[in-house]
Amino acid sequence: MSSTTAPSGLSRARRGLAPGGSGASPGRKSKLSAQTTRTFFWLLIPSVVLLVLIHGYPLIHAAVQATHDGDLLQTGNFVGGENFANVLSSPAFWKAAQFTLWFTIVGVFGSWLVGLGLALLLRTKIPAGNTFKVLLLLPWVVPIVVSSTAWNWLVATPDSLIPSIFRGLGLGTPLFLADPTLASITVMVFKVWVSFPFMMMMISAALASVDTTVYEAASMDGASKWQQFTQITLPLIARSTYISWILMTIFCVNDFPTIYLLTGGGPVSATTSLVVLAYRTVFQDFATGPGVAIAFLMTMTLVVISVILYRQIRKSSVE
Repeated sequence: MSSTTAPSGLSRARRGLAPGGSGASPGRKSKLSAQTTRTFFWLLIPSVVLLVLIHGYPLIHAAVQATHDGDLLQTGNFVGGENFANVLSSPAFWKAAQFTLWFTIVGVFGSWLVGLGLALLLRTKIPAGNTFKVLLLLPWVVPIVVSSTAWNWLVATPDSLIPSIFRGLGLGTPLFLADPTLASITVMVFKVWVSFPFMMMMISAALASVDTTVYEAASMDGASKWQQFTQITLPLIARSTYISWILMTIFCVNDFPTIYLLTGGGPVSATTSLVVLAYRTVFQDFATGPGVAIAFLMTMTLVVISVILYRQIRKSSVE
């Protein structure tokens, strides 16, 4: 008899019912629910107020500046959407937008591919794996000012280390920061260099949650390593992948120091991104309206991209 009553008592305990009783009354349950709702509400108020003060006021002030023809000292006259129209008709804006697009694509997917390869490598048993992992984090941990100074020392002048190596191999003397094409490539490679540790850690955390018995079962079914990678590993880390893409896209589009410290946006504006263009427009040309309008267009683009990737996150969670 005890064997039949024990499961019944256990199931009642899981539902929050006392033995022999019918549980809490509906009135008491609704009262507790109302109290919990009020508690959550009062706990949320300080955070909401803080967010409004930190983000709300600057956003409203920026919207005012984007619709006026003022400068850093005065708001100026109301011009409506004229600043946005002037920005969208400017060749400099579209040139910066094109570079920003390529910079973001290479920065996101380049760092993801490098991070994925290293995360898979670190998952295997290699000698001094923990030490190797710490060393791989250095590009992300070291301040960007130090990293950009080191890269300038490597490629900035014809007598720098890497141009000297090219010259020694009879390949000429490439001017990595003076040639527009080479400067663009150098900046993108530099972005991948400073960003891959972030991707590596995100992917490593995702891989750590994957049960190894899944791979053992796939091997017993005759799945190759490539099939295991494409049909098991990638789908299981898809959620983490989309999150990392969202974050890295935001990092790349808003990345000012990586570009400005290495090339300053040159040569001949070849590496001028939208955020660098906005900086120059506001703080060098003292045209606050168009500069803030560029920032608003960047923000709207990031919101659209984030929504698209967030939907992919939800879809991968459902699957």
